[in-house]
Amino acid sequence: MKKTILSGIQATGSLTLGNYLGALNNWVEMQDEYDCYYMIADLHTLTIRNDPEKLRENTLNLIALYIAAGLDPDKNTIFIQSHIPAHTQLSWVLNCYTYMGELNRMTQFKDKSAKHADNINSGLYTYPVLMAADILIYNADLVPVGEDQKQHLEIARDIADRFNSLYGETFKMPEPYIGKVGARIMGLQNPTAKMSKSAVDPMDKILLTDEPDEIRKKFKKAVTDSENCVRYNRETKPGVSNLMAIYGIIKNKTMEDIEKEFEGQGYGVFKTAVAEAVVERLEPLQKRYNELLENKEELMAICEKGAKKATEKANKLVKDVYKKVGLVVNE
Repeated sequence: MKKTILSGIQATGSLTLGNYLGALNNWVEMQDEYDCYYMIADLHTLTIRNDPEKLRENTLNLIALYIAAGLDPDKNTIFIQSHIPAHTQLSWVLNCYTYMGELNRMTQFKDKSAKHADNINSGLYTYPVLMAADILIYNADLVPVGEDQKQHLEIARDIADRFNSLYGETFKMPEPYIGKVGARIMGLQNPTAKMSKSAVDPMDKILLTDEPDEIRKKFKKAVTDSENCVRYNRETKPGVSNLMAIYGIIKNKTMEDIEKEFEGQGYGVFKTAVAEAVVERLEPLQKRYNELLENKEELMAICEKGAKKATEKANKLVKDVYKKVGLVVNE
């Protein structure tokens, strides 16, 4: 049987080139090998204040981007998190098996509290438990994670192990899945930090919905160095190395190949080549994305199909958990 993979992205704006090359690109490659569950994590966005209409728009836009990027709804279970009530049902039970000390150690709570000092709510504190429920409810074998998400997978494993020890084998122990390429695409203006859709500076990120001329403009202004030599070294040449990584993934070339290709040529030529490679790669994605947004009925049908399959699996797990903790369950 195929192993199960679960992953999701919050509905907080358009995805970046980093999301695409570091996550979605790998997801597409996995869809024939694994039983994949991909969600829009809209419940997690509620830890900060959102414009309701914008949140709904972002959620549907992300579904469209998932599909436009190559995720086949017939091969993957694509769904909106809030459409599966079992997530929050399991989350409450798991909250009762999670210790305050574990949540106090979560570094992202500290980071987000600093950014949203006027809204340090209990959801911000306990959302790692909801994330654990997201993972455990589908008995995920693997979870694609970056360095900043490893702590969330660790607490999910701790909670699962504690519950299994008390009530017998209930949850699988999820393992991290690290993509082969593109794990960390960095910002264009700050190449020492991961490219983020929440970046304040719009020039620091390439959005998948950016127009071709906007993409060219952003790469033209990307931070490099004074050496004017295309050479890979993440420590001394982070900007150039980041551009090389992007070009290498899109063109399927090694860093050595790229160094030879642009030997004796300046950064202007190189930046132009990277920009054109990105524009060419995103052209069919953007065309399909716009087609999907013009047909909301198709998008909603995909969401309903994914929710139906996800609900069937999630409800079985929650019923088992309810029985084990002593709740009365309707058969």
